[in-house]
Amino acid sequence: MTFVFATHNLHKVSEVQAMLPADIQIRSLTDLGCDVDIPETADTLQGNALQKAQFVHERYQCDCFADDTGLEIDALGGRPGVYSARYAGEGCSFDDNVRKVLKELENVPLEQRTARFRTVVALIWQGKTYYFEGKVEGLMTLERHGAEGFGYDPIFLPDGYDQTFAEMDAAEKNRISHRGRAVRALVSFLESSKGES
Repeated sequence: MTFVFATHNLHKVSEVQAMLPADIQIRSLTDLGCDVDIPETADTLQGNALQKAQFVHERYQCDCFADDTGLEIDALGGRPGVYSARYAGEGCSFDDNVRKVLKELENVPLEQRTARFRTVVALIWQGKTYYFEGKVEGLMTLERHGAEGFGYDPIFLPDGYDQTFAEMDAAEKNRISHRGRAVRALVSFLESSKGES
């Protein structure tokens, strides 16, 4: 089984491929030769994930999936949310986003920095659309910790752990992360569907 994962982000591709069984392979947009930056203009994670998956499905006529992830910080009224990837502006870097969040939270005490990561995956398989969601609760740290991962990983401390996502190795992060939970739900669905077909 081969699916196109509608992303150019090689961090995400390697993270997701590591969670998949050997008989499920993924190809990125780069592998397809697609250099388009697919628009994400919906106002929900589900809407953005579907928008990306539909773009790939319509253009390449293949089974595919896409995800959208948002960091929802309670002290910021749920921001950056659906705008997490470009919170510091179009063309910004991960570092710019982290700097902006830390600046906005600088007067907020640690116990009030509650937040969650949510990932929604939209799968288009055999002409039908399915959704899977993963969520992890935690706190935004006062400063960066760790050099692994990407995005907001250095400032997100998941509940029940004393390490940020950026201090964990990939296997540990995948085991508990929002994307890991959404992808495991996707894999479980595909495995059970294979049994029926």
